[in-house]
Amino acid sequence: MELFFNPFDNLVCILLGISFTVWFTLLLVFIIVPAIFGVSFGIRRLYMKTLLKVFEWATLRIERGAKEKNHLLYKPYSNAIIAKEPTSLEEEIKEIRRSGSNKDLDSATEFELSDIFYFARRGVESIMDDEVTKRFSAEELESWNLLTRSNYNFHYISLRLTVLWGLGLLIRYGFLLPLRVTLAFTGVGLLVFLTSVVGLLPNGRMKNFLSEKVHLMCYRICVRALTAIITYHDSENKPKNGGICVANHTSPIDVIILASDGCYAMVGQIHGGLMGVIQRSMVKACPHIWFERSEVKDRHLVAKRLSDHVEDKSKLPILIFPEGTCINNTSVMMFKKGSFEIGATVYPVAIKYDPRFGDAFWNSSKFGMVSYLLRMMSSWAIVCSVWYLPPMSREEGEDAVQFANRVKAAIARQGGLVDLLWDGGLKRAKVKDTFKEEQQKLYSKMLVGTQEDRSRS
Repeated sequence: MELFFNPFDNLVCILLGISFTVWFTLLLVFIIVPAIFGVSFGIRRLYMKTLLKVFEWATLRIERGAKEKNHLLYKPYSNAIIAKEPTSLEEEIKEIRRSGSNKDLDSATEFELSDIFYFARRGVESIMDDEVTKRFSAEELESWNLLTRSNYNFHYISLRLTVLWGLGLLIRYGFLLPLRVTLAFTGVGLLVFLTSVVGLLPNGRMKNFLSEKVHLMCYRICVRALTAIITYHDSENKPKNGGICVANHTSPIDVIILASDGCYAMVGQIHGGLMGVIQRSMVKACPHIWFERSEVKDRHLVAKRLSDHVEDKSKLPILIFPEGTCINNTSVMMFKKGSFEIGATVYPVAIKYDPRFGDAFWNSSKFGMVSYLLRMMSSWAIVCSVWYLPPMSREEGEDAVQFANRVKAAIARQGGLVDLLWDGGLKRAKVKDTFKEEQQKLYSKMLVGTQEDRSRS
């Protein structure tokens, strides 16, 4: 019996050995070596152009099939805000009083029951055109990208489209996913090992040089683990040492997207498990800023640590996402003022993802980190553009909030995003009472102002 199975066992071993050798060689030649030197063979961009042609054909086929069967295609809602003429509370209330009463407005009482309709109308408008909660849900695409999770029209398909979708499923889960998981483990493993080794060297230029090369190589491998196709614009404005880089926040992979083109000092809370291992190894090679859980809420301590870091011009620029939460890449929400109080030079960065190839938005209320990464690695690709904006400094007489809003407006304008004043914390928290009180104060001010004008006359 042994003589019968031995040749078969040897053949299996030989085939497995050949497969492993070919796999590792392709990995080394086409991914790891280009990542080390920061070069690309253009394979990913060719892959992206091919996908676009397939998506266009699939969408046209769906539309033609729906027309033949007299089906109405689903039209996704817009993520844009309904345009309204900018009018003040006082003007709108006067308009309501004018349309609902024949009396002279000057002789009207301080309060009219019709004023209630203004607040009721605003409430209904807020419900119908909710510009906040729609920022925390994935964007519905106009076209189908062969991912069932991306468009409601995917069920209007023909046999050819079904076969194409099945083939895409096989490619994504049978080939791309294993390749990407292998690359992810390779990138993270090399990051932990090499930063730990570099951390053994004495502080100096050699250590800084090797740390920079190790971080760039490992992050570029991780970028390839997502088949990320990134276009960087205006690289002359890249953040410099002693500054703070601020960017809009869509996904945890924003860090990898930016760090694959330059080195940054990360800021965050100390974690346990695998993330803790990565943090401890990284800080050995490079001065990152990690806080204990008890220190995070101490604003003065956080500001002091950040200020001490930026004062040392030999240290890397700090990377911060002032929104504090992930937004679905259609808008930019309120920036927390902490990083703008330090007085350092701010380097704004705008990141815009193309959702046709894969939705990079992380809805943390719906998906855990593992399931989110699985969705990313089973998508077709992650395509995005990054703009480095000119450095900005706090102007004379400008407070931290005004400075933060000015930087936010510049990022929104460059990335083609909607500039919102709302706090991203509304994803999980209720509206603060101060927002309600603000409307009450405006209305009270209008009434008091009317009364004072009458007493003077």
